Amino acid sequence: MNRTKHRTAGELAAYLGAHVEGDANLPLRGVNSPEGAGPEDLIYVDAPKHLRRAGQSAARCALVAREAQLPGKTLLRTDNPKLAFARAAAWLLAPVRVAEGLHPTAVIAASARLAAGVAVGPYAVIEESVAIGEGTQIGAFCFLGRGSRVGEACVLHPRVTLYPGVRLGKRVVVHSGAVIGSDGFGYVFAGEGYEKFPQIGGIEIDDDVEIGANATLDRGSLGSTRIGTGTKLDNLVHVAHNVTIGEHTVIAAQTGISGSCTIGRRVVLGGQVGIADHCRLEDGCIVGAQAGVPTGKTIRSGQFVWGTPARPMETFKELHGLVARLPDLFARLKKIEAGLGR
Repeated sequence: MNRTKHRTAGELAAYLGAHVEGDANLPLRGVNSPEGAGPEDLIYVDAPKHLRRAGQSAARCALVAREAQLPGKTLLRTDNPKLAFARAAAWLLAPVRVAEGLHPTAVIAASARLAAGVAVGPYAVIEESVAIGEGTQIGAFCFLGRGSRVGEACVLHPRVTLYPGVRLGKRVVVHSGAVIGSDGFGYVFAGEGYEKFPQIGGIEIDDDVEIGANATLDRGSLGSTRIGTGTKLDNLVHVAHNVTIGEHTVIAAQTGISGSCTIGRRVVLGGQVGIADHCRLEDGCIVGAQAGVPTGKTIRSGQFVWGTPARPMETFKELHGLVARLPDLFARLKKIEAGLGR
């Protein structure tokens, strides 16, 4: 774990706007789980069931809710301990950089424009007319296709691929193995086989987006694929051509979104969700893990759906309960039929 110079519990409380109870001069150098923490690590408790674990921890300082009781430790009281812990970690820990300076093995086209403070790791390839914003880090073996644009303070972890013409905003984080701007899955049946439909559109990723490892985001067919500000994509997520995803949406691993879907703002998609083409998911809806959304379906704003095909949660639970009773109901039916001589 990377650590910074010593901070104190009082300094952290002031940074977080928390109330300190105990030794304000207690030194802090890192964050950890209750079981893995040392005396100078910070832990957090966001539910009463975790108080016992925290009490047994070697950590001497904990972020807790305002009403929590944890004797023997210095407490930083706040309304949302988990959120405060995330902010504390960013403040206490030195960031891990993926590149420093311009590595001599990097291949950088003469027409590429690199702003001040850009770092490029070993064997990265930056093609013609690429523009990279100030302070961005490009990890080892990354490929940035011609004409792509990367904003300020982005981080591309090793082996990220940007196809030509990709647009990334500011502070975008892309994890290893992700491919952005590949062709969409577009073909036309020609009687004997399939011919490729044009995949010549663009892809635009707004500010503060994070894209997980081995995620794949296709360019538009004729228009553009768009990912809104603050949206977070887990590992192995696939976004097809001409999909639009709104701001601050979160999408868990192995979810697949087919072409020309519209996903609204602050939508939550669980793991392994499958969304067929031309669907519309309105703002604030939630789709449970492994749900399937059929072609052209609209999930209304604020709905929580689950199952395949996706249904409102109450309907899904009712149907699921009935399905679980089928073996018993079938046995009873057979018994009734036997009594009737059938």
